[in-house]
Amino acid sequence: MLKAYFVVRAVVEAPLRQKFDAWYSAHHLPMALNEFKAEKCWRFWSAAEAGVHYAVYQFADMARLDAALGGDGFKMLVADFDQAWPSGVTRTRDRLELVEERGG
Repeated sequence: MLKAYFVVRAVVEAPLRQKFDAWYSAHHLPMALNEFKAEKCWRFWSAAEAGVHYAVYQFADMARLDAALGGDGFKMLVADFDQAWPSGVTRTRDRLELVEERGG
């Protein structure tokens, strides 16, 4: 089975970036990792687009990712995000299935 990834892309208004970064690191990322039961997670700030933040969660396969997104934990995480960031942050989500990996 090939890995699956859940990616959340957030566009954060400049005045909110530092607060958002601290909140995501200390609060939301640990909570999401626990709720999703993901294997790993990463966060990134785009070097090409100012204010664009990515959170990536790795799952053993698409079935486990789909199970995580279908549970009450995901609904709680969405509500938590919406409550913390009612304005100034927009986001999109994507599900990615690894089809090939190369390298050492």
